[in-house]
Formats: sequence, C-alpha cells, structure tokens
Amino acid sequence: MSDQTITAKALGLVPALPAYFKTYRLLRKSQWWSSRQLEEYQVRRLGKLLDHAYRNVPYYRRVFDERGLKPTDIQNLSDLRKLPFLTKEMIRDNLKDLVARNYPQGKLEYVTTGGTSGVPLGFYYEKAVSRATEWAFIKTLWERVGYRFKDKCILLKGNVVANTDRGKFWETTFFGRWLILSSYHMTESNLPEYIKKIREFRPKFIQAFPSAITILAKFMEKNSVAPFLSIKAILCGSENMYPGQRELIEGILHCPVYTWYGHAERVVLAGECNQRTGYHIFPEYGITELVRDDGTPVAGENETGTIVGTGLTNYALPLIRYKTDDQAAWASGDCSCGRKYPRLKTVKGRWLQEFIITGNNRPISITAINMHSDVFDNVAQFQFYQDRKEEVIFNVVKKPGYTDRDTEYIKKELARKLGGDIDLVIRFVDNIPRTERGKYRFLIQKLPLGMGEENSGQ
Repeated sequence: MSDQTITAKALGLVPALPAYFKTYRLLRKSQWWSSRQLEEYQVRRLGKLLDHAYRNVPYYRRVFDERGLKPTDIQNLSDLRKLPFLTKEMIRDNLKDLVARNYPQGKLEYVTTGGTSGVPLGFYYEKAVSRATEWAFIKTLWERVGYRFKDKCILLKGNVVANTDRGKFWETTFFGRWLILSSYHMTESNLPEYIKKIREFRPKFIQAFPSAITILAKFMEKNSVAPFLSIKAILCGSENMYPGQRELIEGILHCPVYTWYGHAERVVLAGECNQRTGYHIFPEYGITELVRDDGTPVAGENETGTIVGTGLTNYALPLIRYKTDDQAAWASGDCSCGRKYPRLKTVKGRWLQEFIITGNNRPISITAINMHSDVFDNVAQFQFYQDRKEEVIFNVVKKPGYTDRDTEYIKKELARKLGGDIDLVIRFVDNIPRTERGKYRFLIQKLPLGMGEENSGQ
C-alpha cells in the first residue's frame, strides 16, 4: 500500500459508518448468544441472501432453475448442500453474471487476489460498506484479547512504505495510531533501526505476518535485545503458524501471540480469544462447512476437510458455498470464554512462509507480494522462480488481451515491492506445470532458506 493508503481508506469509510455501527453493535450482543440463537440468525440471513441472489444475480438464478429449486427450498443450514460448490474457476468464468443487477457500477469496488495458485481472481465488494463491515468484525475479534481503538499498533505485514530508497523504512498512518514497518527490508543492518522505532513508538500491539515477526524475534535473540515492555500481544494472520513458532516468538518477546484466519473473498473469518482454544468462527460473517474430497461433510475433530464458506455480508457479489484452498478440522466442546461460536482446532491456509531473497539478503515474504489491484487482469496464470539471489524469474501465461502495457504495469508494481537490489525477469510461457500432488505453486524457490517448512512442491 502507498504511504497513506490505510488512512485514506479509513476516511473513505465515513459514508458507510452506519454499516459499521450496525455490525459492531450486533457483534457486541451476538457473541454471547446461545448456539440456537446463532443458528436462527444464520438461517434468517441465509434466507434473505438466497432470495436476493435468486432475484438479482443471473448466475444463481440459473443454478436454482437448473435444479428445480426455489430459495424457499433452503429451510436450514443442512439444506445448503442442495446447491453446488462455487470455485475460483467458476467465478472467473462467470464474473459478470455473479454481480447483483441491483448494484450500479458506482456502488462496486473491484478487488483481486493473486492467490497461491498464481491464478488471479477478481471480484467485487460493495464500495465502502464492505470495508466498514469488515472493520467491525476485525475490531471485535481483536477486542477479545484486549485491543482498543486508541491503542498504538505496529504493522509488519506487507504494506509498502514510501522513500525506502532514502533509508527510511517506516511511516505512521491511521491517524498516527499505527506505525508501518516495511517487511521488505528486514536485514541484519536495518533491524536495529526497526527496534529503535518500536521502542520510541511504544505500541501495545503488533500486527504481523508470522514470518516477519519471526525474523524480528530471531534477530533479538541472536543479539540479546531486551523485549518491548509496552506490547500486550502480537496478532498474527495471513500465513500458517508453524509448530514451535508461537513458543519461539512468545519466549523472546515476552507477550502472547494470537492468530486469526480470513481471506479476501470474505466468506469465513475466525480467530482466537484470550483462552486460545482454537479459532472461533464468526457465524454472523458466514456459514462454514468442512468437506471431504467427495463433497460430504467431515465427521469429527480428528478429520481434516476443505473449508467451504457462504458469505453473509457481501450482497454485491454473493459467494455461496465457495470452496477455498484451505484445510481445517473442527474443535469439540465449548470454549471457557463463554462464546458458543463453532471453533476450528487447526487451520492450514494456502499461504506458506516462503521467501524471495534479494541480492542484499533481504527476505521478502511471498504473502506480501499478493496484489489486490487490477495489475494481473490480463494474466491467466503466473509463478515466481528463483535459483540465485540477484534475480527472480516471473513466468506469465498471457490472456488474449495481454499487451506491452501489461508488462510495464507488472514491472512497475512488482518493483514497488521487490526493491532495486534484485532483477525481475518476465518470461512468457504456454503453461505452468503442477506439482506431483496436482497443485500449482506460487513460488519455486531453489535457494536454501531454512525458514518454516521446506519450500519444495507441496
């Protein structure tokens, strides 16, 4: 993001403040509802969503009509299984027909996610309203572990900082409450300045990729740096947290680490409370299923399944039974915090802790390179490949509308994140092969990194 993007987005939410307050007030009450109350709420919201989708979204009108169904045939959450899954490929092939016809262009915000498969996916939010609603959920999630709106936070999660070529790797945003530290410049020579800025800023929370906070923690341990006394907790998301990593970070920084799970498609949002007994799923946010490869629901807490979500908050482009690339297992019983939310015991998301290494030994998390703009709109698929520090190859499968302008746009946007100490080589290919497990890889990394899991084809 640019230097003041977060503040600008926050200001842009002002027209949608009623949506924020409506959602926030709901969550303050509903987090203490009984399981029955939560399910009744979901059924009501689902009925409203399906009626809207049938009336206004051509894709879903076809889905219902082809099966001889009406929205009223879905009477409970189990009835959702009468409808088919929605995949990324289906969204790409039917994007125009997935947009609600009662939403004019001026009320839509186009967003994309590169995804770990390297296949760009574009879709729409309701302008301002979707982001305001999302912030109400995120704020409620963080409040479980002590966060308050006025609290100062450090961000170590892929935001682009301006003027890093002048040796300045930070900037304040969100009305001065948040200090962004570049996760692209965490080298041995720069990290002492990061530590100095954190001490001066005196934050109460750090929002971070697990990979980024691990780099900082290991540097502090190696150099016997004292922990930051002001920090109450570290909030980690966007990447898998590997076994032993939480204990490592907590042991060095002397504060608890809490993890959460979500994605740009916004069909499932879940996170830990202060008891850390698993990921509490927001039932108000969406309906979550875990399914086997054959599409049937998983049986119990010892069985892992693919996460499928039906979003309840985005009417501009409803995602119903959207099949993610992520895996999870249910947790059993109730949490001692008192909330009756369903919980996930484990989550294995699509984003691994993988890195591109620059000529100056800067580790750049591949998660941070994920784009949410239209830069890859004319790209069918892409993949990074690195076998030497001075260079990274960017393999591109072009769509029919691809031009030289797209090449220049890609170079410009990637240069903002990669920096000047690594050469970017764009190479056009006819296809990108899958791994032995039938998956596409976002990055093929041949350099020995020793960070997180092995960067071999999973």
